[in-house]
Amino acid sequence: MKKKEQTVAGDKKNQVKFAIALEYDGEQAPIVTAKGHQQTAEEILAIAEQENIPVYEDKELTALLNQLDLGDHIPPSLYVVIAEVLSFAYRLSGKHKEFMDDL
Repeated sequence: MKKKEQTVAGDKKNQVKFAIALEYDGEQAPIVTAKGHQQTAEEILAIAEQENIPVYEDKELTALLNQLDLGDHIPPSLYVVIAEVLSFAYRLSGKHKEFMDDL
């Protein structure tokens, strides 16, 4: 069984902070596993830091992902941008080659 990859999209630069956590199992579209603003966003970001989960900051992407509910798969319209985010996460974590070998 493949290990699930997690990443967090956030917008820490503005006064109102948002964070959305995604999980990708390599078989289905990534799923929203956590989301929140202000204190909840801070907690999501703190957990990401503790667990060495990459954080990708993008205000527009965070706003789009914030429209999804917990447990929702990302829509096809976001596949390309989320693929780029996951590639970023794999590179940061040193798993890019491992991921490419599994394709």
